[in-house]
Amino acid sequence: MTSEKLFLILSYAAVFCGFLALSISGVFGVIGTGLFVAALIGGWFLESSKWQVSERVGTVLIVLSLPAYYALYKVGFFPNVGSDSALPGILARLIVTLSAIKILQRKSDRDWIFLYVMSFFEVLLAAGLSISPLYFAAFITYIFVMVCAVILFEIRKTGRSLLGKEPMEDAAGQTGIAGAASKARSERFSLPIRRVPATAVLLIIFIVVLAAPMFFLLPRVGGAGFGGTMRGGAETAVGFSDTVRLGGIGQIQQNDEIVLRVRIDGTTPAEYPDDIRWRGVALDTFDNKYWRKSKPTPERLMPKGAGDLIQVDAARGTESFVLQTIYLEPINSSVLFVLPRAVGVQGGMPGIFRDAGGSLSAATRGERISYRVLSETTMPAVSALRRDNGLYSDEYENYLQLPDELDPRVRELASQIASGTRTRYDAARAIESHLQTQFGYTLEQKAAGDEPLADFLFNVREGHCEYFATAMAVMLRTQGVATRVVNGFQRGDFNQTAGVFVVRQRNAHSWVEVYFPGEDAWITFDPTPFAGQNLTADAGGMGRRINGYLEALETLWIQYFVAYDSAEQRSLLASVRRGASSYGKQTSSVVDSVRAQILEWWREVRGDAGFKQSVTAVGYGLALLALGIALVLAFVWLYRRIVNLTLWRRLRLRFFGGSGGSVVEFYERMQAVLASKGLSREPYQTPLEFANIVGIPEVITITYLYNSVRFGEAHLTKEQIVAIETSLNSLKGSVS
Repeated sequence: MTSEKLFLILSYAAVFCGFLALSISGVFGVIGTGLFVAALIGGWFLESSKWQVSERVGTVLIVLSLPAYYALYKVGFFPNVGSDSALPGILARLIVTLSAIKILQRKSDRDWIFLYVMSFFEVLLAAGLSISPLYFAAFITYIFVMVCAVILFEIRKTGRSLLGKEPMEDAAGQTGIAGAASKARSERFSLPIRRVPATAVLLIIFIVVLAAPMFFLLPRVGGAGFGGTMRGGAETAVGFSDTVRLGGIGQIQQNDEIVLRVRIDGTTPAEYPDDIRWRGVALDTFDNKYWRKSKPTPERLMPKGAGDLIQVDAARGTESFVLQTIYLEPINSSVLFVLPRAVGVQGGMPGIFRDAGGSLSAATRGERISYRVLSETTMPAVSALRRDNGLYSDEYENYLQLPDELDPRVRELASQIASGTRTRYDAARAIESHLQTQFGYTLEQKAAGDEPLADFLFNVREGHCEYFATAMAVMLRTQGVATRVVNGFQRGDFNQTAGVFVVRQRNAHSWVEVYFPGEDAWITFDPTPFAGQNLTADAGGMGRRINGYLEALETLWIQYFVAYDSAEQRSLLASVRRGASSYGKQTSSVVDSVRAQILEWWREVRGDAGFKQSVTAVGYGLALLALGIALVLAFVWLYRRIVNLTLWRRLRLRFFGGSGGSVVEFYERMQAVLASKGLSREPYQTPLEFANIVGIPEVITITYLYNSVRFGEAHLTKEQIVAIETSLNSLKGSVS
């Protein structure tokens, strides 16, 4: 394969990898993907033919593309027009269109540069639209292919600049002798094809080594937001909402889209029960169909400094604090999900909002963000809650509110269930248990009418979590117990590989919080039957395990690259400092131990423990010295044996070819073998004259190959490389 052919292959591959990275985000459908692939294939077969689009026509098409796309945008041709995902989608389509035009065009150097730049923008744009592991794989492939293409592009360009223009064809269409000579000379400026991948890998490693410390150590600016995702046009998590609506007819869709990932520092999943929840929004007003907030205006909380912890609540004690790092995917809500009870939040946000129900939010609707939460998990003892029957103050009246028209049977049922209980805690447990055991769980939204709650309790008798939470909250309010409904997510699946909880849309959940004024605490109750709680994925199956590894890769990509901010930087530096400190202590301990043993040995040598002990210590010292010298000599011998193995020479010749330095190397090896036996080439002898004088067949074979490569510009084949090594090995054993 010629270098020009390889250049074309790598350039087309780089353009395709850029498109592939962008298509993974779901921007293009089957038709768009098919059209671009068809343009790539067509451009490949039309390359260097008269059917290629001329440069003038290509320029006109590119100029016309801009107003054409603007007109299509104004008439609403593109999907998601008016949403946050519209502009990235239109920009992606425009870039791909411009690339397709250039692919079909007759290309000069600046056209290839244009295609490289467009592919780079495609990869850059895809980084904000997708965090899939497939994108990471496409990105790595793109980097390798692009570096290889740029290397060949520069060699190709440099060769032409040194030798002048490309060889011109004569009137008969045949390349002249001068042109052929120029083309042959240009090959001398090219890097052997087999060396291009190795050179690209070395360049990538060099760049990574230089860039990695800067990426991890340079100060971070900006916020914690790290872009959004289009999700094929679906921006909201099905099942979660800032409000709750009862009475809708239909089916709740079970969606496996990931909503958030949660890493709990310093713990294992076994330390947390299955019923942990990620609290979202608390609702206190019910009108028979909707749950809403009675006080929608929140309080804004600001950090003392950039990146500082924002205090959102007062801590009750000094123990049972849990630190979580949460990676939140874009949803159609500004809610921040936390493990109750949150006392502090840290992130790149300029501030957060806290409403009367303790719900937290930030101005990040539709964005992918990361933040840390410090939660206090200490809860009052059950005995204390049973004693807590104090009166509610006026500020909690809204948590006792009931609809203007409520079916009287709801109050009667609540009184019947709570009869015989003496405390509000026991009443709450009684109603919770009744709903869990006497009703069925289903995703079918069957209850309807003007009072869907009554229809659920007395007719349908089955429903999903929002019906159960509403039933318990309203029934307790009829008994004078302050309640509110909370929307959030259940614990989700724990990914062992990444060490995170992966929470999906199907984990959306509603539950109840009951207020106890004496303890000043909101306590969680969940009346949903156990069939509707802790909805996790099946643990078995090869597909599930592979998916878990892909999710772990995606999580690591988010944590250490996409969402890597100043908080993660401080955490990494703290880990490095702890590791360095621990290593220093261990090293110091070992040094102290060795020093103590040396001092003890020296005291014995001096005779402090007697003449006999002194002689023994000297003997031990001499033995250790002899052992050390033997180990050094053995290491040197082993190193020389390994370095001189034929395997390394074969590998070097295999991957880096048989020209240049390697030619001199194998001929010099032959000369060294002959010189060790007293056969040395005189300065006035040519290699072939020396080989004929020696008269050994192996020497003649190696010399002929040396001359053909050194002076005939030939390249060694695999068979010739093997023949050289075989001849050298035979020569070492036969020459005497």
